Amino acid sequence: MVRCALVSLLPVAGALSTGRSEATSNLNPVRKVVTLLQKMQAKVTEEGETAEAQHKKFMCYCKGAGGDLSASIAAAEKKIPEVTSELEAMASKKEQYEADLKAHAKDRSAAKATIKEATALRKKENAAYEKSLGDGKQNLAAVKKATAAIESGMGSFLQTTLAGDLRKVVSAKQDMPEADRRDVLAFLSGSYAPASGEIVGILKTMGDEMQASVEDLVKTEKEAVTAFEGLTAAKAKEIEVLSASIESKTGRVGELGVEIATLKNDNEDTMENLEADQKFAADLKKNCGKAGGAFEEDMKLRGEEVVAIADTIKVLNNDDALDLFKKTLPSASASLLQVQESVPTGVRKPPRCCRRHRETLAWISFCWH
Repeated sequence: MVRCALVSLLPVAGALSTGRSEATSNLNPVRKVVTLLQKMQAKVTEEGETAEAQHKKFMCYCKGAGGDLSASIAAAEKKIPEVTSELEAMASKKEQYEADLKAHAKDRSAAKATIKEATALRKKENAAYEKSLGDGKQNLAAVKKATAAIESGMGSFLQTTLAGDLRKVVSAKQDMPEADRRDVLAFLSGSYAPASGEIVGILKTMGDEMQASVEDLVKTEKEAVTAFEGLTAAKAKEIEVLSASIESKTGRVGELGVEIATLKNDNEDTMENLEADQKFAADLKKNCGKAGGAFEEDMKLRGEEVVAIADTIKVLNNDDALDLFKKTLPSASASLLQVQESVPTGVRKPPRCCRRHRETLAWISFCWH
């Protein structure tokens, strides 16, 4: 492969063509060129070191950023299904709470309706009880008074209001034996005069039955009151429990709604970040790979350039070459740009790749296979 090292030296051309004052200097122009080449060699080397340091930093960034991205991507890929599963569980729990709230509301309404119906029934039963109790006590009192009057031998009993009250009680009593009713009514009408002892016995039996009936009525009322109070207390407790559960689950449904919305937003952000990280990771891998290849190529060319400059300096510093260049230069006052296109014996003529710059640039070249 033919390699051509061309050193373009505009400053050198200017320095060698500024006039006779510099041409008359005792400093050899070739030494000036060597000095400039050495500076250029140092600059190329420095630039190479700087480029290598920057490349190392960039590759370090590639490695660090790539590692961070990989960790971020792995964390997101793990998090997304976990959050999705959690969202499904929370949504299911929210649906269950909502179903419970509907059932609780229905049960609470039923409990309130039961209390309302029981209260209305209790009021109605109590009214009937009060009337029955009042009537029972009144009739019992009438029977007791009549019995006492007959036992005392009151001659004018049939003309008293007691006789009229007793007649009403006997006529209205449903569970009284019919024979006893006829005897008492006959006694009260004066058409039949059974022994007073017999009538008293009937009235006492009747009074005892009425007393038992009043007592049974009071007992039944107490039992009804106890049952009503037990029912309303149980339903009130049920309502209390249901109300507390409704309040608690209503709050939980609201909290779950907020948590679900927050998790959905977080999951969407995670998905977006994952997509962005994956794209950035792919671009980073691609760009870092390209940068590595470009750096290798640049370092290769830079190395060839340094070698070419070093070889050129070596040739120019050679004592034999210096003597040849001195003999080739027509005089100390001649400009390097005015030198004819000739090459000292032993140095090959530069190929076209180097010679094509001779009209615009001061050049010194060395070509080899």
